[in-house]
This record gives sequence, C-alpha cells and structure tokens, in this order.
Amino acid sequence: MYTITKEVYFCYGHRLMNHPGKCRNLHGHSVKASISIEQEQLNDQAMVCDFSDIKDCVEAYIDLQLDHNFLLHKDDPIIPMLIANKERFLALDEHPTAEVLSKMIYQHLKQAGFNVAQVVLWETASAAACYRES
Repeated sequence: MYTITKEVYFCYGHRLMNHPGKCRNLHGHSVKASISIEQEQLNDQAMVCDFSDIKDCVEAYIDLQLDHNFLLHKDDPIIPMLIANKERFLALDEHPTAEVLSKMIYQHLKQAGFNVAQVVLWETASAAACYRES
C-alpha cells in the first residue's frame, strides 16, 4: 500500500456551546489539516495521485465552508444576532470540534473520489484530532 500526505492550512472561529471549560467562549484557531491518500497501485505517472489534485479539491471546500468562517452548533443562541448583523457563519448538526471538522474534510474528499486513509486536524501545535474509517 502506498500513502501520500498533503497539508493545508486555514483559520476558523468557533465555540463549544455547553463545554465546561474555556472552549465555551468565542475563540479562533489557525489549523493544519494533514490529508493522507492511499492506493495499492501507483498510476501511470508512478504516483498515488498528484498532490495538487488533493490541494485543489480540499482548498476549494475549505475556502467555501471553513476558512475564516465562524462554526457553531445549529442550536447556538447567538445565531440570530449573527444573521441580524449579516455575519458569516456555518451552523452544524454537531458541535464544531476538531474531530467533527476532520470528518467533514474526510467525507468531502471521499465524495470527490479520493481513497482517503485519514484526515488529521491540528488545532494547536500540540493537539490533533484524526478521522479515518476502519
């Protein structure tokens, strides 16, 4: 099995509405997403795939959905204020944790046809969440 990994970087704001610690407050992150793609056989260019294909696919999704966006749970009571002030936000069915974001990126790439092994989202330099399917 061959595996390649592409890293992309973006920023987002969020809060974890019912979290008992300081993450319940509005705050932001500058993150790294590490995307691993695998194949049993190399293509005719002797590659798993071109790194730029991963970059183009994931960056288009991140730019549209996540980068410089405010991510909230759909039940967050500050949403009406954001709407009233025409602020950009994304309401999620789940709480906007690093785990959930890594799964969102994984699923986007999988839908686009990539054989995704895993997506690791580095929320800080020392803390990461990973999503992979069995």
